[in-house]
Amino acid sequence: MAEHESLEFGKADFVLLDNVSLEEFMANLKLRFEKGRIYTYIGEVVVSVNPYRAMNIYGRDTIEQYKGRELYERPPHLFAIADAAYKAMKRRNKDTCIVISGESGAGKTEASKYIMQYIAAITNPGQRAEVERVKNMLLKSNCVLEAFGNAKTNRNDNSSRFGKYMDINFDFKGDPIGGHINNYLLEKSRVIFQQEGERSFHSFYQLVKGGPDSLLRSLHVSKDPTAYNYIRVGGQVKSSINDTADFKAVADAMKVIGFTAEEIQTVYKILASILHLGNLRFGVDGDTTLIENPKVVELIGGLLATKEESVEKALLYRTVATGRDVIDKQHTAQEAGYGRDALAKAMYERMFCWIVGRINDVIEVKNYDAKVHGKNTVIGVLDIYGFEIFQNNSFEQFCINYCNEKLQQLFIQLVLTQEQEEYQREGIPWKHIDYFNNQVIVDLVELQHKGIFSVLDEACMNVGKVTDEVFLQGLNSKLAKYSVVGFIDKNKDTLFQDFKRLLYNSSNPVLKVMWPEGKLSITEVTKRPLTAATLFKNSMIALVENLACKEPYYVRCIKPNEVKSPLLFEQERCRHQVEYLGLLENVRVRRAGFANRQEYPRFLQRYKMISEFTWPNHDLRSDREAVKMLLQSCGLEHDVAYGKTKVFIRTPRTLFSLEEQRAEMVGRIVLFLQKVWRGTIARMRYRRMRAALVILRAYRRFKVKSYVRDVNRRFKSVRSMKDRGRSIKWPTPPKVLCSCGCFHAASRWWAWTLIKDLTPEEKLQIKAKVATLEALKGQRPDLGLQRSWEGNYLVSWTRYQGSGLLEGLEVRKDKFMRVLFSCNVRKINRFHKAEDRAIFITDRHLYKMDPVKQYKPMKNIPLYNVTGVSVSPGKDQLVVFHTKDSRDLVVCLQGMTPPGDSRIGELVGTLLSHFKRKLQVNIASPIQCSMNGRKCTVIVESKIHQSQPDFTKSRSGYILSVPGN
Repeated sequence: MAEHESLEFGKADFVLLDNVSLEEFMANLKLRFEKGRIYTYIGEVVVSVNPYRAMNIYGRDTIEQYKGRELYERPPHLFAIADAAYKAMKRRNKDTCIVISGESGAGKTEASKYIMQYIAAITNPGQRAEVERVKNMLLKSNCVLEAFGNAKTNRNDNSSRFGKYMDINFDFKGDPIGGHINNYLLEKSRVIFQQEGERSFHSFYQLVKGGPDSLLRSLHVSKDPTAYNYIRVGGQVKSSINDTADFKAVADAMKVIGFTAEEIQTVYKILASILHLGNLRFGVDGDTTLIENPKVVELIGGLLATKEESVEKALLYRTVATGRDVIDKQHTAQEAGYGRDALAKAMYERMFCWIVGRINDVIEVKNYDAKVHGKNTVIGVLDIYGFEIFQNNSFEQFCINYCNEKLQQLFIQLVLTQEQEEYQREGIPWKHIDYFNNQVIVDLVELQHKGIFSVLDEACMNVGKVTDEVFLQGLNSKLAKYSVVGFIDKNKDTLFQDFKRLLYNSSNPVLKVMWPEGKLSITEVTKRPLTAATLFKNSMIALVENLACKEPYYVRCIKPNEVKSPLLFEQERCRHQVEYLGLLENVRVRRAGFANRQEYPRFLQRYKMISEFTWPNHDLRSDREAVKMLLQSCGLEHDVAYGKTKVFIRTPRTLFSLEEQRAEMVGRIVLFLQKVWRGTIARMRYRRMRAALVILRAYRRFKVKSYVRDVNRRFKSVRSMKDRGRSIKWPTPPKVLCSCGCFHAASRWWAWTLIKDLTPEEKLQIKAKVATLEALKGQRPDLGLQRSWEGNYLVSWTRYQGSGLLEGLEVRKDKFMRVLFSCNVRKINRFHKAEDRAIFITDRHLYKMDPVKQYKPMKNIPLYNVTGVSVSPGKDQLVVFHTKDSRDLVVCLQGMTPPGDSRIGELVGTLLSHFKRKLQVNIASPIQCSMNGRKCTVIVESKIHQSQPDFTKSRSGYILSVPGN
């Protein structure tokens, strides 16, 4: 139920009233209006009270709240009834219609626009162009139809002066694919006359006030509406309507719909012609009727693309065929005025019908084949005239009131009578409720031979002069006081054939299309045309038959006051409308009956997944038994009744509970179907992947075998080659072998062939060079890898000097096994002075020697005390030996032959290859070291005039100056 509103706003559904009485109904209606709740339910009927103010309840957020929801899941709203009609159409593939009724000014037209807005908003599948086009056309057509079919009255600023029924067609997916508009009984008399305080159709004032100056000059129209007799009354009426803005909006809408520039221009010309027709004045010169302002005839002829003399003749004469003779019968001034007014009304009506037809040409479903595209379904929206009773009711108002009685009769038939008859037919206990059936009123109007329309038609067919008094005599026995002024003329709706021929022969093709019967010959005999009353009666009967074959939804509009106040609720006015609309009887029927009923097969089809006894199919004796079992398993059997063919559900709460359970189970079923389908897809993918993998493995094996055969062929004779196959280019391996290390294996083999014949001393040198390459590659410019490494460079030097270096060491009983490296150096002593010395490195110690004293060892450093060496990244020969006791040795190698030779790489590689533990090698500039426990920095500087490397003291440590380039 609509239970989402607090009780401070009254009952959201009249069915929930404590006592069903007119007083309680009116009190609840008034309370909700005063609290700003303009919508209330009667079951599935929406009662709408015109708020006479803008309300923020129609935006996108509100649309989302009602989209896809059940009718009673949210507070009462027009969107709820629109969504219910859309769901019924989409789910059950059933045509639906929304009937909007009520007095003039009750808000019917606004309600129809909001319903259209909602339907357009909820059908938006991926912004498809065709769907968007149709929805835009449907919405834009409202703007155009209001301009040409609505007018300001004393009761409503935007009163529909025609009836409109719009069918919206949807495809099998629920997307709008087109539509069709039927219009009923345009109030033509408003074209030539309006009551005090009212206006003619909006289109006239939009043209006069909003048309650009260039357009008005071409139409010979001024911006003063009081200058034209037909709209002079309306031109004096003050209105809040912005005609200038509306003119532009309507022009833009017509362009969007598809009206061509020529067609739009023709519409403006017709409007201007009607305004000029109203200013024509007829006079009499003796027995001759003439036009007092012939200049206007010239303007009309130009606008209608006809000859001036043809227009004048059609206005002043009537062509009559008597046998073979054709004569021109001159009009009296009164007859000429009647013909002028009839022409103006007919031109406007033909133009309006043509506009509706052009809109239908654009929005109607085209090239739709039900066999290919599936059955299309329809939602109809009916916005019909308002029922009103004036002191004097015109012929149009009589037809309007008949239309409303006809629709009320349909409402009674569908909602009240069928409700009670269905209970009796299904064998459901039911207490009969009395209500007023207005079929007698409908019969009074439309009954053959006895109804008012029949009497009116008979009066119109009488020979001789036919007057309203003749018609009144026919009704005198029944309706002696009824006003019938103008009924005969309006019913005959006579338009002289001369005018039809005049406009058919226009050189404007659009005008020509509007008057097809003008092509008939003057002497051609035609049947008497049907009267306006008969045509309207037939259209109403067809409309009711159309609505009766659809599932109806109702919006009953109520006008709260006559002064358009958002605060005033006139009790008696509203009571009259509630009684006339039969709302209280509707409440009684709904309250006494059941909120919902469905045939057993359809009920099972929708809810069978809820119960294990009915899913997926039941095995009980009948669908009726299956429905019983389903409802018992849900614990809902106390709120239902079982008919012969249908199950009846008393409260919407039960239906809502069923919908909730169904929604939950649908989700689970969808998940199950998704699981099964995804499993199927996964198995299909697995089979494809497995087949691809088998092919891939076979292909890889083939590529590898081909590659191995190619390698074997190319390197078959490498053992006998001088370079052991080094010059042979390797074939490009397949991707699978790119990371296998085949090249590394070949490189190791090549290396093995190169070193297998080397002596132990040569292998040690190779090992040292490899260590140098790993430690210093890319960090120093010359590593000395291309020359042979001697290691002990002092041997040749001491022999040359005649010194017994090795013997002196043996005297010191240093039991070394191998000399690693020796060289003359420039070093820094403990007094921070530079001096020439030599270093001699064995596999046990590092000696400092004095070359002046025949290389006498001065001090030795055990190699295990050396923690690392640091060298610079330049070409200099600076070496820093780091020790555990922070007494680092800073030297610069010198005495090389040739002079530019570098021994840093040899020194580092020899030490690295000798040490079993990892020796730290640093390449840095400047070099950090410790001298006698003090931290200092050694910087290398290049000087142009420096002949030999030398150390000097600096504030932060030492500077090694080397010869510059």
